[in-house]
Amino acid sequence: MAYSVRTASQFLHEKAYVNGKWVDAKSGKTFQVLNPANGGLMGSCPDMNAEDTQIAIQKAHTAFQSWKKSSVKERSAVLRKWFNLMMENQQELGKLITEEMGKPLKEAMGEIGYAAGFFEWFAEEARRTYGDIIPSPVDSKRLLAIKQPVGVCGLITPWNFPSAMITRKAGAAIAAGCTVVIKPAEDTPFSALVLCDLAEKAGLPPGVINVVTCSRQNTVEVGKVLCESPLVAKISFTGSTNTGKILLQQCANTVKRVSMELGGNAPFVVFDSADVDAAVMGAMACKFRVSGQTCVCANRFLVQEGIHDQFVQKLGEQMLKQLKVGDGFSEDVTQGPLINSKGVDKVDELTQDAVSRGAQLKMGGKRHSAGENYYEPTLLTDVTSEMRCFKEEIFGPVSAVIKFRTEEEAVALANASSVGLAGYFFSRDLSQIWRVAENMEVGMVAVNDGILSTVEAPFGGVKESGIGREGSKYGIDEYMNIKYICMGGIQ
Repeated sequence: MAYSVRTASQFLHEKAYVNGKWVDAKSGKTFQVLNPANGGLMGSCPDMNAEDTQIAIQKAHTAFQSWKKSSVKERSAVLRKWFNLMMENQQELGKLITEEMGKPLKEAMGEIGYAAGFFEWFAEEARRTYGDIIPSPVDSKRLLAIKQPVGVCGLITPWNFPSAMITRKAGAAIAAGCTVVIKPAEDTPFSALVLCDLAEKAGLPPGVINVVTCSRQNTVEVGKVLCESPLVAKISFTGSTNTGKILLQQCANTVKRVSMELGGNAPFVVFDSADVDAAVMGAMACKFRVSGQTCVCANRFLVQEGIHDQFVQKLGEQMLKQLKVGDGFSEDVTQGPLINSKGVDKVDELTQDAVSRGAQLKMGGKRHSAGENYYEPTLLTDVTSEMRCFKEEIFGPVSAVIKFRTEEEAVALANASSVGLAGYFFSRDLSQIWRVAENMEVGMVAVNDGILSTVEAPFGGVKESGIGREGSKYGIDEYMNIKYICMGGIQ
């Protein structure tokens, strides 16, 4: 089956969105958005700056004064309509993602379903923001706690899930009664802008959602304004740990609420007690989504010596069988391009570093002939903790396998990282399952499964992988303040 490789024009918006209007940058400047699969020009977006961002914040602040008073039933109804509109246009929205950042269309359409699911979920959670009645220590007082929206929220989102990373944040914020100013990645602004189009159709009032687009050159100043503005009550960021630390520093002077979903270095542990075939299939699902460009991708495969060779052989066989590199619009392609040539350079550097230090290259290990931004699915064995691919997030289609002897050694290796987002392991030993799940220093653990993300579960990490949780029943609390009310003089 052949797909059209051009997004329908009604879904491609080449203006930013502020206060319910499609706007240009005050400077009149624009930046280009390229298709990473072929370098083709998708379109241009306004290159907004600090002044433009201040305007968007002010509009969001004004809108907040009325939106915070809206009923939870009204917010729920808008989010439900928004969900329906996304699902009605799932293929076209998926095509937009594939054209912007390269993931295969099947994965892109899957992302739209996942992204829309946050609107559906928070449409329901909006009506469950319960407070508490607190038993009073004295007869003359009544004590209660209520939840209120924090205010204007600045949302800074990445390119690898350009729709879902927005809806996971904005769905919770809007359900809570907040307004938002979104700064999408410069590589993927169109996926953010089309959500504004659908929001308008769903009945979201002007100013509740705003999108400020900008080039890489203006990213620092736009982010700084969002973090330092006294009108912005909260920042939610998904991206690298280094950038997250900078944003935390910028938020400090105004003591903002923050949610940070930062980098990962996920261990994927396979014990001798595992079902090896199940572990291999879990590894394939976990490692090669988005060509390895997710923060929860398996980054280090720790395999016990008793089943190491069997696992490596079967993993290599499945990589050859399942993985096909090419343009994401080709139906049988499973591995699209990396986001840009710098991403390819980093993956190749980590691979070459490992080989130079003694790792065995079983498969791949170089750029792919499909184009500048493609890298061959790669399998490395004899990897050690001294290699960069053990210490750094790879963000590419490279499987790095480390052999271990004991459970204690595996847990120590898994935890030998300053970050702790996701962890995976395969075992059929019930006692071992509980020990390892409880001892892994990560925010999320998948046992005998390679996929853990779902709207119903809390997403987030520990250590330098971030602060706070997104999705689940806990996600909306990140956008609400608890107010204690003490009523005295009761006779």
